Amino acid sequence: MPDPSKPRLGYIDWMRGLACVLMFQTHCYDSWLGGSARQSRFFMYSQLGGTFPAPLFLFLAGISFALVTGKLLQKNLPPRQIARTTIRRGAEIFGFGLLFRLQEYLIAWGWAPKSDLFRVDILNTIGLSMVLMGMLCWLVLGLYRARASTGEQHKPEKPLIVAAATTALLISLLTPLLWTIWRPNWLPWPLESYINGVHNLGAPQPWLFPIFPWAAFAFTGLAVGFIVQSEWARTRQVSIFLSLGAVGLLLIELSRWLDGLPRQLYPVYDYWHTSPNFFLIRVGMLLVMLTAGYAWCRWGAGQWGFSPLIQLGQASLLVYWVHIEFVYGRVSILPKRAQTIAGASVGLLVIFLAMLALAYIRTHLKGWSEVSRRELRLKASP
Repeated sequence: MPDPSKPRLGYIDWMRGLACVLMFQTHCYDSWLGGSARQSRFFMYSQLGGTFPAPLFLFLAGISFALVTGKLLQKNLPPRQIARTTIRRGAEIFGFGLLFRLQEYLIAWGWAPKSDLFRVDILNTIGLSMVLMGMLCWLVLGLYRARASTGEQHKPEKPLIVAAATTALLISLLTPLLWTIWRPNWLPWPLESYINGVHNLGAPQPWLFPIFPWAAFAFTGLAVGFIVQSEWARTRQVSIFLSLGAVGLLLIELSRWLDGLPRQLYPVYDYWHTSPNFFLIRVGMLLVMLTAGYAWCRWGAGQWGFSPLIQLGQASLLVYWVHIEFVYGRVSILPKRAQTIAGASVGLLVIFLAMLALAYIRTHLKGWSEVSRRELRLKASP
């Protein structure tokens, strides 16, 4: 009988691993396919699959953030200390994002423009989203503690859930305006780019990851994370996850219905990039995937010994960082834009196995080091 506590962590790592695999295939086929293969239906579906990793990473970052915050709350730490811990971690991820951009610029020295240093990539947005989530939780928990000091006794989960969900909705609703008629173009473009992804190109770019709309997925995950770890939900896990999946299906249908209306709320309506309706359908898909991932890890093959997806998910930052160089960088393992579908698929398999091996080494290195130290101590003892 599996440990019932494992699926709660296993499904998060499994979904991160799934996001890694979807990211690998998108990047590999985009970098290596050439000729007629780039106009094929296969390539179209490959790139469509590439629309999932970024929302998944942000959504799961929000869930993990809620779980960490919940553990710190159980230790009765003050809101300021909780905020210091979580915001610092967000700042670290943001710093990694800046360092990654610097590395990419140095590797491509001579032909990469300096503006690449200021590109808003997914790591930057994950880090900033964590900082913003930390600030929101600090504010909500501070107000909660103030009320508790006056004698009002309430659990903090409900206000945290409401605040996170409201923030996600506001970000989604403001995105179409901040990309068009409310553009903060009075800001220097490196700062404006964090709001709407304008970069230095004069107009928002859909291939970047600005706070609007991407941080909304992190705040959605934050709300879901506080729901699944609430005291009420812990005794009804299966019902909660099935309900989340059902809500996801409803959101998908709601999005399609809203998109089909003859009149839209915004003066510029772009369903595929800025529309709150598209945000709804993607949140619906994320909730369905969350339910499926939980079920797979609780009752399916996800709990059968070694899981490649869980292994990748436990080192997702590292494999994201490394695989880029072997796919897009100067050390690409295959010539770019010159492969058939079969050739690129072989390269994808090599990348998958190499990143799986790297993730395995990364997660087991600490254990191996501890075993080696124990053995040395035993040998040194008389």
